[in-house]
Amino acid sequence: MNAPAAQNWDMSSFFPSFGGPEHRDFTESLRRDVERLSERAAQLLALAGENADAWEEVLRNYEQLSARFSHLAAYVHAIASCDADNEEYRGEVARLSLLGASFQKLSIELLRGIGGASEEAFGAFVTRPELESVRFYLERLRQEARYTMEPKLEALAADLGTDGIEAWGRLYDTLSGTLMFDMEFPDGRRERIPMSQRRSLLGDVDRRVRETAFKQGNLAWQNVAPIAGAALNHIAGTRHTLYARRNVAHFLDVALFDAAISRRTLDAMFEAIRNSAELPRRFLRLKAQALGVPKVAWYDLEAPLPLASASRISWERGRQLVSQAFSRAYPRLAAFFEDAIERRWVESEPRRGKQPGAYCTSSKLIGESRVFMTFNGALGDVSTLAHEMGHAFHNHVMRDLRPFLRGYPMTLAESASVFAEALLSEGLLSNAETSDAERALLLNEELGHAVAFLLDIPVRFEFEHAFYEERRAGDVSTSRLSELMAETQQRIFGDALDPAGTDPLFWASKLHFFITGVSFYNFPYSFGYLLSRGLFAELKRRGPQFLDRYEEFLRLTGSGMAHEIASRALGQDLEAPEFWASAIRTLDEPLSALTELLPKVNQSRK
Repeated sequence: MNAPAAQNWDMSSFFPSFGGPEHRDFTESLRRDVERLSERAAQLLALAGENADAWEEVLRNYEQLSARFSHLAAYVHAIASCDADNEEYRGEVARLSLLGASFQKLSIELLRGIGGASEEAFGAFVTRPELESVRFYLERLRQEARYTMEPKLEALAADLGTDGIEAWGRLYDTLSGTLMFDMEFPDGRRERIPMSQRRSLLGDVDRRVRETAFKQGNLAWQNVAPIAGAALNHIAGTRHTLYARRNVAHFLDVALFDAAISRRTLDAMFEAIRNSAELPRRFLRLKAQALGVPKVAWYDLEAPLPLASASRISWERGRQLVSQAFSRAYPRLAAFFEDAIERRWVESEPRRGKQPGAYCTSSKLIGESRVFMTFNGALGDVSTLAHEMGHAFHNHVMRDLRPFLRGYPMTLAESASVFAEALLSEGLLSNAETSDAERALLLNEELGHAVAFLLDIPVRFEFEHAFYEERRAGDVSTSRLSELMAETQQRIFGDALDPAGTDPLFWASKLHFFITGVSFYNFPYSFGYLLSRGLFAELKRRGPQFLDRYEEFLRLTGSGMAHEIASRALGQDLEAPEFWASAIRTLDEPLSALTELLPKVNQSRK
């Protein structure tokens, strides 16, 4: 398993060097400007006709400060992700958290000013020439203001958050970024492996490698489970306390607001997913046959099919596969991708100290993105590259919009990334040079995503929902967390999953449960996945002319509720289960194709 050569990103367009004069001056200037604007806003009474000019000036300054803060935050988190052992970087993340608390206090003043306005004053305010285009943003501020404590308490919560809920999140980041496990390969070779490389091993073609990485990785997580459990409990406990103080009726209300979707939309999506669960289960039964096992275990979910062509992919080859697939259907995306690679916007090298996972971050100040991942040569790593580049392209399409219009929710963000993955899969499958074995591997990858978004993500959602319900009564023990996770996996995966092959410690190893800035960091993935399948179906039906409409959809993602934007772009009703069910039905074709193809490739191996 020779790891391929990979790329390190260039962060110099953010700052020439970490800790250099440009970095320090920028940080200090931003801190001073945030404090000054907070003082100015605190002097103003709630929005009214006589002080509307002053509040407009505050908002315009706040908008520019938010762009500068996004620039600094993207840089700090990027460098910290690459070297979790670096104490200087960890200290900078902590300092950024303090600045974030100051920024949050400024936001509190905005909520006070906008929320305290009369309907007449607010109505007149949002029709001002400089503010009319960001009406949706201001309306969301006003809605959020209904669920805030008095400013002094919100300011206290912001201060305490630095060493409270956010500190628990940082603790988990340090824990996961430095955690190692002992790995013994089938050839007897022993290595101490960073946890960030475990996922790639779980995608290895050799089941012995997957099983060992799973068991040894979980042994490492079991050793730190009390710490991870404490972090998870305190993150949830802090949220419960704040929700009660803010008169939030249900803990899901905040997640729905952050996702810019209605409860009807969420319920419609999950209704369709529950009613269609048999489709991804059928794939898992087919996969079990291909793997030669009665039922799949958790460590088989991301496994490639055991075919001779399931070899490691070099970084250069992976890059070419993405570029070629994009070029066939979406030349503008391909040109952007090549430019991003040329400018070294991707960090993909596998090495010790990197945090696990993958993400795309961006600066609203300079209009650039960076992609973080660990490329170990699995086909899934190629898909991850396409996925994160979809995010980067989304940011690129919106780069000329004002900052208030570039704040889109996760539900719509995931549409662009999964759309890019679909382009990769379609491009490779339609390539005449792709062998039957490679097609089988690609279909396995595509249907594996269906398992992830239609079974795995619902597991995360149902587990987290149940955990938050139980957490209301006090801390939930680590043994109960593991029990709850295993029970949920078995219930949702049904008889397609080996009862002895669940992953009870998935609650500890999955970063998403420990993200403090967004609650329920799970269902937006299923949302974006299914919405993107609907978008991709439109592309296949209407051809290249649909791409202009698609980019307009991306540009609108910060300008309305998700169901409103999708209605304008697709003419579909997201609050009805039928849209989601029709998106799921698009998976019938790849499942049928793989069912037909597997006997052929298996026969060729004999």
